This record gives sequence, C-alpha cells and structure tokens, in this order.
Amino acid sequence: MKILIVDDAAFMRMVIRRTLATTDYEIVGEAADGEQAIIEYKKLMPDVVTMDITMPNKDGLAATKEIRAFDPKAKILICSAMGQMAMVKDAILLGAFDFIVKPLDPERLLAALHKMNPKR
Repeated sequence: MKILIVDDAAFMRMVIRRTLATTDYEIVGEAADGEQAIIEYKKLMPDVVTMDITMPNKDGLAATKEIRAFDPKAKILICSAMGQMAMVKDAILLGAFDFIVKPLDPERLLAALHKMNPKR
C-alpha cells in the first residue's frame, strides 16, 4: 500500500516513517501543508494519506475536501491532537476514513492502516 504522509511537523512525519519502516507499506511522498498535499496526491495517487489538520497555507480539512473532490475513493487517515476533536468530526463528514489522536501510538496507526486495507 502506497502512503503519502502530510504533517507540518517534520518530527511527526519522521515518527510515521519510522513506524512503517519495518512493514511492507511504501511511503511514496511527504507534504508539509495542505496545498503541497493536494499536489502530491494528484502526482503520486497514493492508496492512503495520513493527514494532519492544523497546518499552514491550507489546513487538513480543506485538503481533505479537495482531495476527495478530485478522487472520491481517496482514503484519508486524520492524525490529530486531542484538542481538535470537533475538527476531526468535520474531517470524517468530509470523507476522511478514520482518525488517530496524537501523540501517535504506532500500534493504533498500523491497526487503522490495516482497517483501510483488510486484504493485507
């Protein structure tokens, strides 16, 4: 499964990358804001996007909406801080597949990815 990691924090992108390093998930790209996420999604067409909500230029809600308008089958996994729960609900309404609360629990991330692709 090809994954695009979207988070403005380089540390969080590294945590996700390290979590997936021992799996057969393929990280095809990274983006630091919503605008870059949309460009990378259209270019890479990943199977899953891990999406932060609060980012500069374009937030994760706007990026989720735009990606889902471009590709209604896009699978987006929101990775958000606990204080953003209202925004997470909005993201689910916009078509996000699931959400993970930060700080990131590696086992929860892997479980959510498995749920998105149960054939693995």
